[in-house]
Amino acid sequence: MKLGLLFSGGKDSCLALHRAVAAGHEVACLLTLLPERDDSWMFHTPALEWTALQAEALGIAQLTAATPGEPEAELADMQALLARAQRETGIAGVVTGALASTYQATRIQRACADLGLWCFNPLWQLPQTQLLEMLLAERYEVVVTAVAADGLGPEWLGRRLDRAAVDELLALADRYGLNPAGEGGELETLVLDAPLFRQQLRLVETSPEFRAGAGRLQIRKAVLA
Repeated sequence: MKLGLLFSGGKDSCLALHRAVAAGHEVACLLTLLPERDDSWMFHTPALEWTALQAEALGIAQLTAATPGEPEAELADMQALLARAQRETGIAGVVTGALASTYQATRIQRACADLGLWCFNPLWQLPQTQLLEMLLAERYEVVVTAVAADGLGPEWLGRRLDRAAVDELLALADRYGLNPAGEGGELETLVLDAPLFRQQLRLVETSPEFRAGAGRLQIRKAVLA
């Protein structure tokens, strides 16, 4: 089936992409919402400007749409983007990286139902520990771009999710009760390399910004290697 993918550039949407392709589907386009505020209810916001390079690395067309990030407006903007993809690329469904958020999943499903699109959530209810282990086993290169939780200090910004980092996240989950894969917003990520990438994203110039227990990695320059 020809599908579009709601794409943030993070680990969940990239893993969902690869699961959709492994299931025999054609992913015809990446669909990226660009919120104007950092605290969007629905969408990932860090490092979205670099999803264009990821799309180039994947060889998949990307459609984008700006949204103010307000709860109802961003849902309307998402549905408009899905409808545009339906018209322009002929997609019959949408893939998401939804893992456990019923708020996100139900709203995406409703938008798809209104347009007659199938909604495919290949990661739904996947245990977070298993998700992290899959990233390691399949040699994803993932960098942390934002943190907002006890135990996650500025040293995590720009850190690769390697074996040591995953083990530390699992220990922090036991200590602080955080979601080790960041499902509660504890951390956000950017994928630099993955099985379907034809080129690797390389970060050239970055600067961490951390205050009041939360922070973001500002990426000033990145290139495809």
